[in-house]
Order: sequence, then C-alpha cells, then structure tokens
Amino acid sequence: MMAQTKFEDLRQKSDDQLTDELVSLKREQFNLRFQAATNQLEGPSRIREVRRTIARIKTLQSERAKTAQASKTTGA
Repeated sequence: MMAQTKFEDLRQKSDDQLTDELVSLKREQFNLRFQAATNQLEGPSRIREVRRTIARIKTLQSERAKTAQASKTTGA
C-alpha cells in the first residue's frame, strides 16, 4: 500500500523533477554508505528506503522512455 502511494507520487512528477530527485537520492545514498562504513549510521532502514526509491524512479524513467519510443515509431 505504502509503495503504491509512493509510486503514484513519483508518477505525478515531470522527467526533470525525477532526474533531480534521482541525483539527490544518489547523493544521500553515498552519504549513508559513508556513515555506515564509519559506524555513524542512525537509521539503517533508510539505506533500503533510498535504494528502493531510486529503483522506482529508474523503473518509471525506463517506462516513459519505452512509451516515447513506441509512440515515435508508430506515430512517424
């Protein structure tokens, strides 16, 4: 249920917004990994959450790319 809502929220965003969010999540993921390596990590569950959100964004981006490709080949 929670994942579905999160995916729907991402679906509402533009391609540029998704790209910006992906960049910030990758930066956060790097910082979380660094904290984990130095034993300063507060919430280990955040790593999984960030990783899964990154996967959702990438899935949505590839879905949109396929749709754009399909409409380009059938439309032109």
